[in-house]
Amino acid sequence: MEHAIVEGESFSPDCSTLLMPALSIGNVGQLAVDLLVSSSRARRVAYLDEPSVLPCAGNDAFGPDAVGDLALALEAYESPSHRLAFIQQRSPIITGMVVSFAKNVANFISSIEKDHVVILSSLDSGKRRIIDASSDMQVYYLSSYNEDGSDPKCENLGWKKLEEYDPSQQRWKCLASLVEGGHLSEDMTGDPEEMTINDYYSSLPFAALFSACKAKGLKVTCVLCYCSEGDNMPESFQLAEAACKLVAQGPEQFHGNGSNGWTIPLSWKSVYGPPPDLSIF
Repeated sequence: MEHAIVEGESFSPDCSTLLMPALSIGNVGQLAVDLLVSSSRARRVAYLDEPSVLPCAGNDAFGPDAVGDLALALEAYESPSHRLAFIQQRSPIITGMVVSFAKNVANFISSIEKDHVVILSSLDSGKRRIIDASSDMQVYYLSSYNEDGSDPKCENLGWKKLEEYDPSQQRWKCLASLVEGGHLSEDMTGDPEEMTINDYYSSLPFAALFSACKAKGLKVTCVLCYCSEGDNMPESFQLAEAACKLVAQGPEQFHGNGSNGWTIPLSWKSVYGPPPDLSIF
């Protein structure tokens, strides 16, 4: 992160847990962070300048009314009453810059002294090895607590560790080497035609963010779910609820105006664009 244009006060040390999305299929992580920011009434404390994130601009994302409050590609929010900080990312990373982005983010989070980083992201349901026949969304996780990615706290919540994570596997080793500033050795580059299903997971932004934060010595937990493209609002509610459980807060503590305490962001009213012009019918 090259620059942070801070509004008002500096980052609060009391907001020791930071939640952010990692972009992936269905944008579930971004939608979940939207819910958490809106419902916790977090205030924007900074616009973040990151050269590897494509620029974008829009109207106020959270409302309650669109008053022309500019929303940009990368922003930081804080909710002191909930002791939570957030980074929201609204546009993708330039191709080939994911590792650079992850390293810059990890450096920035370290510089503002956050104790715990929670990364929210989705996984392509078409990549699942075992199909869960239950109607409830299964939450998966990856944690820096143990070297193998396991964490007893997440297990106690009923979550499953992402089995595809193996720090000794070639491409996870490659990723760790890149975020630590090393160079690829010949045996780590591999043949693209020999890529396995495990390589899909290590190629995603959440994996780079996890590896970069871990390399900086930060406590980091990825909260993950499988989904397909489409209306992914149900998954975003469930992922946001999972994040609340991890940080020992419930949505009912947010005093929102929606069901179960959630405050629906203003931007969700146009998530699929404006309604059609009825004169065409």
